[in-house]
Amino acid sequence: MVQVRYTGGVKTATIPSVRVEPDFRAAVEAVLAEGETLSEFVEASVRAGVERRRVQAEFIARGLRSRDEARRTGEYVEADVVLEGLQRKLDAARAQLAKKRK
Repeated sequence: MVQVRYTGGVKTATIPSVRVEPDFRAAVEAVLAEGETLSEFVEASVRAGVERRRVQAEFIARGLRSRDEARRTGEYVEADVVLEGLQRKLDAARAQLAKKRK
């Protein structure tokens, strides 16, 4: 069982056990860091999944708000303009990284 730790004096709770094939369990155990338990790995994985879904939901909400605002105002930015700006940022970041490596 995985125990989830909460702050504020709240008691801990468990996450339900998950049945997996023996081969998969062996694959998971093979990637554990030194001294890491299977429970710690599962807890970290669940926490990462929760955070990923939270960030994704926020991203979608921002996109929907932006869409609604564009529809309301009629002000849109062409995709090519956005992609060009992103490409410039990427090129600048790559150039800076290349300078640091030298």
